[in-house]
Amino acid sequence: MELQASHPKLKKEIISDNKENIYPEKEVAQSRTKRSFGTGQDIKIIIGLGNPGKEYERTYHNVGFLAIDFFAKNPPISNFQFPISNLLKSELFMNESGSFVAKILKKKGIKPENLFVIHDDSDIETGKYKVSFGRGSAGHNGVESIIKALKTKNFWRLRIGIRPPIRANQWLKASDFVLKKIGKKDIEILEDIFRKIIKNIT
Repeated sequence: MELQASHPKLKKEIISDNKENIYPEKEVAQSRTKRSFGTGQDIKIIIGLGNPGKEYERTYHNVGFLAIDFFAKNPPISNFQFPISNLLKSELFMNESGSFVAKILKKKGIKPENLFVIHDDSDIETGKYKVSFGRGSAGHNGVESIIKALKTKNFWRLRIGIRPPIRANQWLKASDFVLKKIGKKDIEILEDIFRKIIKNIT
């Protein structure tokens, strides 16, 4: 999550283990936001990304859907100042996410900067996450689709890690694991992450 740090030239990005990485402002993506993020006051809608259909249920690529299901069942999410009807799953396939998001924002009269998108991130290890604003897609097709549809990258994103533990001399391609079913152990890890997320952003 990009916030103002105590030094005017620094911003910080919160990661899942509650440590803070401090980056010089010029190294942070082109975010011009001056607001802090921590009370949920800027968020009016949360949309989880994934692929519809039974064959994609509980796959790593659908972790955004799992997060929405978890948040809907846990009372703390009510700290956000919007109705539960604004806690949504995209109804289109991942690569077409932008069409769904743009349509919903227009229908509800919500600005991109009040949008919070939840999606998988194959570059982040399972058990970690990042919250960011105004950053590029980094090759994530669902996010790229949203950026193109909204004509801006200035919206909030929760990037949930799904990459298996990295072993020596072994770097798996995202295609090797994103569509695999999530095992019981990783489901427990993800649910623990969802609890931390609720604690940190509400």
